[in-house]
Amino acid sequence: MTGPLVEQTEAQRQTIGSHSPIALMLHWGFIGVFAYALTKQIDELDELEDFSLLQNEMIFAAVFLALLFARFIYMRLTRPTVLPSDTPRMEMLMAQSVHLSMYVSLAMIAVTGLVIGGMYWSGIKDGTEMHIALVAHEFFVQTSYLLIFLHISAAVYHRRKGDGIWSAMVPYFWREASVESDRT
Repeated sequence: MTGPLVEQTEAQRQTIGSHSPIALMLHWGFIGVFAYALTKQIDELDELEDFSLLQNEMIFAAVFLALLFARFIYMRLTRPTVLPSDTPRMEMLMAQSVHLSMYVSLAMIAVTGLVIGGMYWSGIKDGTEMHIALVAHEFFVQTSYLLIFLHISAAVYHRRKGDGIWSAMVPYFWREASVESDRT
């Protein structure tokens, strides 16, 4: 790949590692969990009158939160970033901010969902408290969409740049050919 975005030296490309198979599974698996959550979301609050649905939603939110927390801890302990140490400070800050904000936003979707479910289960089905919880839940859903868009945009930027960052987190068959041949 050639062009103005490709100014990476051979040494810089070789310093970019790859995430572990577990990290790749957590990353791509979590996309599946999030997509599943989007397909099973309820349309109207009164659907929670069905106790088994309410129970399933609460269990799913708790499992979602636990998986997200486990993913966060695993990624922090094993390899927090594949960006090389000479990455411009602003780019590093943007990457860290978007990643951390995604974790917070996704966690808050589950937390506000649990709050809504708990309130509904205890008989609070409307009113100011429920309205605040519903608005907060929707805010975090919309914020997550924006952050996911920014994350994907950054991934595409690095793919076009050809700096190896793309290849660090995608399945083997999507990796950049030039970076893969440089590593062998």
